[in-house]
Amino acid sequence: MFYSSNFMYTLLDFNFNLPSELVAQNALPERSASRLLEVTPSGSLLDHRFAELLACVKPGDLLVFNDTKVLKARFDGVKASGGRVEVLIERVTGPRTAIAQIRASKRPAPGSIIRLAGAFDVSIGQSVKLFHTLHFSHDCIELMNWYGRIPLPPYIKHYPDSYDDIRYQTVFAMTPGAIAAPTAGLHFDVPTLVALEMRGVRCATLTLHVGSGTFQPVRTDDIQQHKMHSEWYTIPPALVEVIRATHAAGRSVIAVGTTSMRALESAALDAEREGRELGSICSETDLFITPGYQFRVIDRLVTNFHLPKSTLLMLVSAFAGVEPIRRAYDYAISKRYRFFSYGDAMLLTRATHSLVQP
Repeated sequence: MFYSSNFMYTLLDFNFNLPSELVAQNALPERSASRLLEVTPSGSLLDHRFAELLACVKPGDLLVFNDTKVLKARFDGVKASGGRVEVLIERVTGPRTAIAQIRASKRPAPGSIIRLAGAFDVSIGQSVKLFHTLHFSHDCIELMNWYGRIPLPPYIKHYPDSYDDIRYQTVFAMTPGAIAAPTAGLHFDVPTLVALEMRGVRCATLTLHVGSGTFQPVRTDDIQQHKMHSEWYTIPPALVEVIRATHAAGRSVIAVGTTSMRALESAALDAEREGRELGSICSETDLFITPGYQFRVIDRLVTNFHLPKSTLLMLVSAFAGVEPIRRAYDYAISKRYRFFSYGDAMLLTRATHSLVQP
């Protein structure tokens, strides 16, 4: 159940009670067998199977996917002293370098050596804010593919296996670099993509490498004081052109996931500030979207159900409206929808009454 505020939104406004058994621990065998809750512009709530998304979109609409590929970024390790550590690669910064979170009883010093997965050594470089620089002796992505494991979210309690290697990855994943999946994309299988194309729905991709900030809790009641981790993204020229054509034809640009939305809205916001049109870009974003933000590109959104008090719950509340999202989440809980990364999906339409964020 959500709690409301009559004035400025605080962290408590984005809290709700979720029965633990609704947190999906495993992916369904069939991707498109998930449920889909559509929140219409009038506020109606419609239950679908995800495969019925086909009937919810129109020929000429554009679906924008995030083609990032999840790295096998988590390792168990041992320091030279024998102390155990857990390493989570945050970002690959070069062929043999990366930055990582390291959980250990004592912070490792620059120059020290850690043996990962009992197979190879990395040396510790300088700290970068909350992260450590790691130096590998060979190509770090190859070593991750050989010895790492998929970094399942902390609310999924089982040890990742070969099934997770497949299911915690979208079928269109192309560009290695993420440490968390763009989970709205997990519902799409090849038959669904083919059916969308046959219906005349356009599909295009961008890349945003999801970082650990997607799970970073908001620790202040004043949500505007929260600082997002930055994430790298790129928008190709072809996507910009098809977005323009879609809007010119009066059709909808539909973001598949909050990562696709944040990338496009970040690029549009930068273009607006610089007095130019939306263009292709390779940059970083720390955009934090909260109620009051004026959306510039996205008309509809396919997304999963998000954590209480999370930045992603604030984002979807900004997009569809705080009250519609509260009602939708209460309804989803009552109807036993499955929540979070391996859970069910929502289809949202942009609210028409949003205010401009200061």
